[in-house]
Amino acid sequence: MTDSGDMRVAELARETKETQISVRVALDGTGQYDIATGVGFFDHMLEQLARHSLIDVTLRAKGDLHIDAHHTVEDCGIALGQALAKALGERRGIRRYGAAELPMDETLSRVALDISGRPYLVWRVAFPVAKIGEMDTELFREFFQALAQNAGLTLHVETFYGANAHHIAESCFKALARALRAAVEIDPRMADAIPSTKGQLGG
Repeated sequence: MTDSGDMRVAELARETKETQISVRVALDGTGQYDIATGVGFFDHMLEQLARHSLIDVTLRAKGDLHIDAHHTVEDCGIALGQALAKALGERRGIRRYGAAELPMDETLSRVALDISGRPYLVWRVAFPVAKIGEMDTELFREFFQALAQNAGLTLHVETFYGANAHHIAESCFKALARALRAAVEIDPRMADAIPSTKGQLGG
């Protein structure tokens, strides 16, 4: 559901044989979060996403972690993306585009995105190790892909350089957060218009 009035809030539940997920987002929040996925490092990244985007996020996930974290991470991306799309509604008045370059010690990453309704991911990120803690680094791409597909984002993610895998991952999530913060923001000059000459976003 999406809350009535000016609040851009949405919540949903997703349940499959592999995962059970509930999520709530408030686009005009203050970056509060309450996140538990069972994957410690992934929780840390989602907390960074909430805090630096100023989007309030509550997310609970139970998945088949006895197999691995793949289904949990991907399905969290699906659910979070769907919640963002619901909260955005017709996307009236939003700035639509956002971009951020994010330094973290020796690492520099960039995220550029368009809330276009046309999902597409460009991923140019390489990790020097296969795992961070118990999380496979290949799963970060799966999360970004699922998020882009279900939120309707054209999403470009690139790490220019970096040596520490933790820094690489965190710089990508923080850059995503800052880009989202800019893109979902209401532009007072838009006068509640849809930011497209087509009169709609997507398609």
